[in-house]
Amino acid sequence: MDVKVGGLGTHCLTSDCLPSVPVLVSTGLLGQCFGKQVFLLLTQADCVEEDLTTARRFSSHAQNYTTLLLEDEKGILYVGARGAIFSLNSSNIADGSQQTMDWEASPEKRAECLKKGKNNKTECYNHVKLLQRLNATHLYACGTYAFHPLCTYIDTNKFALLSHFEEGKEKCPYDPARGYTGLIVDGSLYTATRYEFRSLPDIRHNRHQRLLKTEESPLHWLNEAEFVASVLVKESVSSPVGDDDKIYYFFTEQAGEESASIFDKTQVPRVARVARVCKNDLGGKKILQRKWTSFMKARLACYVPYYEVLKDVFSLDGGDWQSTIFYAAFTLSAQWRSMEVSAICRYNISEVRAAFEGTYMQYQDSSRKWSPYTGEVPEPRPGSCITNRARKNGYNSSQDLPNSVLDFIKLHPLMYEEVKPADGVPLLVKKNVIYTQVAVDRVRALDGHEYDMLFLGTGNGWIHKAVVIGSRVHIIEEIQAFRVPQPVENLVISKQQRSLYVGAQSGVLQLPLSSCRQYISCFDCILARDPYCGWDGESCKELAEMLDRALLTQDVMHGNVGCWNDSAQATPMQKNRTVLRGDDVLLPCEQTSNLARATWRVNGIEVLAEEGQGRFRLGVDGLLVTDTQLEYNGEYRCYAEENGLWALVAAYALTVLPKQLVPQPPPTVSSPSWHAASYDYGDMKFIYIAVITVLGGLCLVLSVVLLYVSCLQKRRGKYSLRVPQPSTVELQTVSSNCLGKGGEDDEDLGIYPDGCLQIIPGEAPTVASPSKEVLPVPPPLPPPLPAEFTNGITTLPNMLRKMNGNSYMLLRQNEEPCTSPLYNSFTEELSKILEKRKHTQLVEKLDESSV
Repeated sequence: MDVKVGGLGTHCLTSDCLPSVPVLVSTGLLGQCFGKQVFLLLTQADCVEEDLTTARRFSSHAQNYTTLLLEDEKGILYVGARGAIFSLNSSNIADGSQQTMDWEASPEKRAECLKKGKNNKTECYNHVKLLQRLNATHLYACGTYAFHPLCTYIDTNKFALLSHFEEGKEKCPYDPARGYTGLIVDGSLYTATRYEFRSLPDIRHNRHQRLLKTEESPLHWLNEAEFVASVLVKESVSSPVGDDDKIYYFFTEQAGEESASIFDKTQVPRVARVARVCKNDLGGKKILQRKWTSFMKARLACYVPYYEVLKDVFSLDGGDWQSTIFYAAFTLSAQWRSMEVSAICRYNISEVRAAFEGTYMQYQDSSRKWSPYTGEVPEPRPGSCITNRARKNGYNSSQDLPNSVLDFIKLHPLMYEEVKPADGVPLLVKKNVIYTQVAVDRVRALDGHEYDMLFLGTGNGWIHKAVVIGSRVHIIEEIQAFRVPQPVENLVISKQQRSLYVGAQSGVLQLPLSSCRQYISCFDCILARDPYCGWDGESCKELAEMLDRALLTQDVMHGNVGCWNDSAQATPMQKNRTVLRGDDVLLPCEQTSNLARATWRVNGIEVLAEEGQGRFRLGVDGLLVTDTQLEYNGEYRCYAEENGLWALVAAYALTVLPKQLVPQPPPTVSSPSWHAASYDYGDMKFIYIAVITVLGGLCLVLSVVLLYVSCLQKRRGKYSLRVPQPSTVELQTVSSNCLGKGGEDDEDLGIYPDGCLQIIPGEAPTVASPSKEVLPVPPPLPPPLPAEFTNGITTLPNMLRKMNGNSYMLLRQNEEPCTSPLYNSFTEELSKILEKRKHTQLVEKLDESSV
């Protein structure tokens, strides 16, 4: 499981990461990681092993837990899934007290679905798309029911389906993959989707068997629209003009007003839209019968490069509708699917209303383009709700509107003005992320200001927690909610339970809104800038749990005030590093915050970035010191600098040894181990004793072999050892100096006078005897090669980093003299590898010392 914090990357190195326990990575300085297992960082730094006791997960036999309905005051979370509906305890969704109601599609409907050519693994099921409170005793639910939508009532007291089912083709989509949104307002159902099998997208109102729809001709009011959300704004409350409540719909559709000449002819640009209708719209009397008379739409601009696709919208108000704001998540359109960019924009209700009260657009048949309408606008204003002024003129409902107004509405559904984001720019633009869901909680901090907390769900199962500070966003932490990557389908916030509910394909997850206890120092707590958290002098506490907040410290606005000393900051233990003169050494420094900047000080002097081409090379994983010299001895300290605060992250004491202090190993000794190890200088005595012992044993073995061979010559005749075959494997050390061969006898035995031993496997040929036939006697077989060298000499360059410079091993497969021409080539290869390492990104992990 890959844990990413912006540009940094760490890995869960444990055998498994529990899907029920999320991985939480703080973007604050020195933030710790959570989990029921220890999650190791690149440098194997210590992480806090602590249970997220407030993180709960629910899953059952069903799939696609995407429809959530929270009734906070009753402590119930209703979940609509594929083939089932659940009632969960909102304080702990995993306590086992859930109630389950199966609602599977019948075998007959599934068979009909298959005949339509639909997928039996995904589409031919009953996907619950609507779950809303209808009245005090019943819920109303609709499902796709294997491409034959049905709706029903649920008795909440018994938590059971009623035996009566209603046709759902006017209320629910056939295809579960279609965008859909639905609201029940005053007992009436407002929905928006593509309903019937081959129908156009539509916004509908089902009220007492009376259906209200959007107009389809002569101009389509909706062009291949994909709906994401709908919001009721009670604009009738305290309205000075006697206005009506409105339902706002958010969707993405084809941009008919854009010129197609600059685009690929096969791809029509898509843009984000907001549309509105009046709650009490009844349609026209003769014109626009059973059609909306208040439908208008406008472009929702976020000013992200290229064209935006709307993914989700969340509305928030401060107690009255005039303070309503909308938070919207955008991604790039399909023309740019090679790029992953997401943006969050904020809109005020006043800007939305201003767009609908502005200039209309008109379609020109001659030029086949939309252009601003400059003609006369009839009265009452087309698309507006019935107000006190309209009632005074005799228009008490939409059916009383004159034909001129209705004809105008039919031909002018699009507004010229765009709905611009607050401050004119996006709050957040983030690369390599697809935001799929957004939920917002408003929190009052210690400074008395209210801050909006954003919870952003991604397409691969992560949650980004951020705070809006003025016109920008500060991401506090990133949480991997699900082990298996999957889109976050729904987010719901409970202020009473202080929980976030995450709906996805595999289940529902309950997370705490705050994780203050992860911050182990005052600097951590302040730098996080989390409005939920404050420092009490000893630990980071939740504000909601503190009765007396006078002793708490918090700085959401700036994030660097309130910590007067670093006594609570844990000081890292100093590590010793020893290196030979002329070698390279890497000093790791893992930054746990993506917002922090690593700063190195050598003996109190700061290492500047421009020195990166000299002896010091700064990287994301530490400091590389190249071509070390004796004057490089001293203290190396790595600090994390964030928002004006400094914290010591790593400390090293570097010792450079002259090369003459390290004795060279004997040239003829072959190590019993097939990989080189690093030894401390203090262990050389032990090595000498081991080498002498091995040499003595080797001499004894050779003496016994020579004595045995001489005895055989006397008894059976003389044997001849021929020149090695091309498959001969020779083992020698790089430091050996094989200057030449000895006498003929020595050459026959494969022994050279300088002590270079050549091992020649194979069978000795037989020699005819005048008296009897001599049987061949094979010489001793060489030891088997280890697995890492079974590919021969070509594998050696890959093993150089694992070996000490004084004990490289060389395998030869030839019949050349012991003085090998490959010696120089391997020296050059080693030099090239070390030189290449200086000009590449620092490796993630290196040996503690090069000695």
